[in-house]
Parts: sequence; C-alpha cells; structure tokens
Amino acid sequence: MNDLLIERRDGVLDITFNRPQRRNAFTKAMYGELRQLWIDTATDSSVRVVVLRGAGGQAFAAGNEISDFVETDDAVGYETWIREMLDGLFTLPQVTIAAIDGVCVGGGLAVATSCDLRVATAGSRFGYPIARTLGNALSSPVLYRCAAVFGESLTREMLLASRLVAADRAYAAGALLGCVDDRDALDREVAALVDGIVQASPVTLRVTKEQLLARAMLTEASPADEEQLLREVYGGPDFAEGVRAFLAKEKPAFGKA
Repeated sequence: MNDLLIERRDGVLDITFNRPQRRNAFTKAMYGELRQLWIDTATDSSVRVVVLRGAGGQAFAAGNEISDFVETDDAVGYETWIREMLDGLFTLPQVTIAAIDGVCVGGGLAVATSCDLRVATAGSRFGYPIARTLGNALSSPVLYRCAAVFGESLTREMLLASRLVAADRAYAAGALLGCVDDRDALDREVAALVDGIVQASPVTLRVTKEQLLARAMLTEASPADEEQLLREVYGGPDFAEGVRAFLAKEKPAFGKA
C-alpha cells in the first residue's frame, strides 16, 4: 500500500495519508514525499486547491512514527527538517484545506494548522499530549502557529494539561470553519469549499496569502536560542524515557525537575 495517495483533478490536488493501521502516523519517507510535493506544487499553476485527508475514519494523523527518532542521530535536525516541510505547506500559493475525521494530534495537528482552512467531523479531537507521552517540545513556529489558529488558551490546555480539544470547542474558537456530523457531510462541505475557491479570483487569493504570510513571519519567528533549547530537550532524560516507554508500550516515568 502507498502511504500517500495523490490524485489530481480539475485544479484540485487531493492527498490522503494512508496508514490507517497506524492512525496515519507520519514516517520519514512520507515527510520526504510531502516536502518534494510542496516544492513541485508551488510552481504548478494548474493546481488551485490542495486538500489533505486521513484514511480509515479514525484519524487525520496521529503524530510521527516514533521509531524514526530512534534511527536518527540528530533528533533536533530531524525536527528541523520536518518543520521545513511544514513551511513548504504553509507558504504554498494555493488554498489548502485539512479535511479532518478523527484524531488530529502531534505532527497531524502541525500539518492541519499549516493549512489555510480546516473542516472536521464532530467526533474529531485535537492536541499535543507530548508532556505525557514523549517528554519533548515543539519548535517555536509550530507552537506559535497552533496559538494563532486555536488561540493561546486552548494551546496552553493542549500542551500544559495534555488534554485533547473536541471539535465543537475548536469550532467555537474559530480553528475550524465547519464542524459536521459525519464523513459524508465532511465530503460535501469540502466539495462546496473547493467549488467556491476554484471560481474565485486567483489574484485575490494569492495576494491575501502573501499578506498573511508576511504577518506570520513577524509574529511566529523562532527565538535566537531556539536550537539550544531543543537540543537540551531532545538530549535530556525525559525524551529518552518517553521514547523507551512508547516503544515498550509502557507509561513513562518522567523526572520531576
């Protein structure tokens, strides 16, 4: 099975994360393919809209494949490489839509918040429960993007209380433009969105995205000491324990420092 299903039709690029047995968790190979896809799509004037989905009905995407962290000698470098992929998605000139049906956490939420628009089924949930699972930290741009989309209060709840946010609360906060009953309703809502976008002025859409991107680059830039902070996290005992416990399917025993 292909982990990414890609379909092009009538100005629309449809991308489906296709690892339902792993709740569509992202592998390094998937990130690499997405990274190149954004590079190619950025200059493809035949594409007007990009739609991202998760297969299986249980998850949009449930974060990263943790075993990939074990196989790299530089976890911070790997996170930076992932963030560059997210930047490629965020800076696309086309309108991007995350069609969410199920759990949207970790790397999945980073992808969803890098899209322009988000629609979700009522049973979907969102969050970054990393304080209870891996003991790592988000890069600042990913954290700031979440706060820009969900608001600071819900972002603090996701990360500091390790709580998942239900779709109705995400909709009330403005993070979703629609909260629909089921997958069929989700497909109809996305189809209606796409239909409106492909008929809209491409000049208006492109300039609006450029203006919002300029604002985001000012408000979501990394602090000067970002790399050192992340290296302390990924080289520390909590992350090592989080990865060990996750792979062993045990509850991590984090330090109390």
